[in-house]
Parts: sequence; structure tokens; C-alpha cells
Amino acid sequence: MDGLTTAHASPYVRLRNRLSGLGLDTMAAGLDRYARAVAAGETDFCTALLEMADAETAQRERTLVARKIRSAGFPYEKTLEDFDWSFQPSVPRAVVEDLATLGFVERAENVVLVGSPGTGKTHIAIALGIAAVRARKEVRFADCAQLVADLGAASARGELDRRLRYYAHSSLLIIDELGYLDIGEQGANLLFQLVSRRYERRSTIITTNVGVGKWADVFGDAVTASAVADRVCHHCTMLRITGRSYRTKDLLPEEGRKGPGEGDGR
Repeated sequence: MDGLTTAHASPYVRLRNRLSGLGLDTMAAGLDRYARAVAAGETDFCTALLEMADAETAQRERTLVARKIRSAGFPYEKTLEDFDWSFQPSVPRAVVEDLATLGFVERAENVVLVGSPGTGKTHIAIALGIAAVRARKEVRFADCAQLVADLGAASARGELDRRLRYYAHSSLLIIDELGYLDIGEQGANLLFQLVSRRYERRSTIITTNVGVGKWADVFGDAVTASAVADRVCHHCTMLRITGRSYRTKDLLPEEGRKGPGEGDGR
């Protein structure tokens, strides 16, 4: 709508255009409904305006959280409401729900989730991370092998310090799948530098399929592995998750399967 047309438009149309022009799209979308409610005496002007402002604020909060979740690098979105507690009774629900209050982040403590693949470690880590995002914490999720590769590439470019600062800055860093791939001595040294920068300053969640006592096999260096474990576990909640993989829960047991032609008369 050009300036001349706008000048001759009704106050309703002009207000809606002003709201849209200011980026208050949720308020603009609700204007018609609230204008009719005020005209009908169903609500007063101030109450209507307050409810419109509340709706705008809530929508902006949802948009901000969605953007922060995307920028955190989560491979997918999961919450504790999605977790199947009955399938993994070894998971101490009360402990996990207490972690979700984020006191450990405020205290710069760590969490280590140990268990076989598919037992829910990453799900819990992501759920805690999303809870932190919703609490306006800066969160970063990184696959361990990719994290080490990223730091190694930065080191080769002479930009290691800058990249370490990037990962060290987040209120909560989630390092996923430590132990699935050996990272070698150089990777162990890079991880040690990162853990040292975050030690007693920021919180870290690590998911791993290898017990802490066997991290030397992953790092290829017992001394560095011990140093990393010492810093991670000093102020730490450790959860050991046992049980079957959730991803294979619907598969029949081996002894219950039949080969071609078995049991069908052929």
C-alpha cells in the first residue's frame, strides 16, 4: 500500500500495517479478533492490548528457542517427556530429572553417561541440552570424533586458540560418543586442552560406551586419559545405563527366529 492510499485507509488498516511494519506479526494477526471483542464489550482496550503483547512475546520466545536449538548443533530434538523410562529401568529417573533443573550447570559440574549403543545416553544428553537452551544458556553439541577433527584442523591452520575459545565459551558443552572411534594421542591432547579450559568454569556432558577406566585405550595415552578423566570426574554425576538397545527392541531373539522353510512344512 503506497503512502497516499495508506493516509486514506481506516485506522484499523493503518494500525495493522504499522504493527506488521514493526515486526509485530502476532499482534497484527490477532488485531481483528481483539478489535471485535473490544467493540462488543467483551473486554476492555488495555486488557486486549496486554493479551496481544503477551502473545507476541510468547511467539518471539518460541522463535528464539527454536533458533538456539538449531545453532546448538543437536542432531535431533528430544526431551525427557519422550524418554521411555520403563524400557531402561537402570536409568535413575529422579537423578536425571534433578539434572534437568540445571543446578549442575550453575555449579559448573559435569555429567558422564556410560552405556552401550542405543541405551538412551544421547537422548538424555540432548534433553538436558534443550532444557538448558530454554533456560537461556548457551549450549553446544558436538560428536567427539568431529570435535577432535575440527580442533585438529584449526591447529593446522594456526587457529587452535580461537577454536578452543569457541568451544570453551558455552555454558554447556555436550561431547557425544567418546570411545566409538579412537582419537589418538594428538586428539587426546586437543581434548585435554579443551577440558582444562572448561574445568570448574563451565559444564560438560560426555556420552561414552567406554568406562572411564578404559579411556586410555581410546586416547592412546594413559597419562593424558587420566588427566582428562580427573578433570571431568572431579565434580561430576556419572550414570551407568545398562540394558538392550532401544533401536533393536522390536527384533525377535535369535532363538525365536526361523530360517527359510523351518516350521512351515517345507
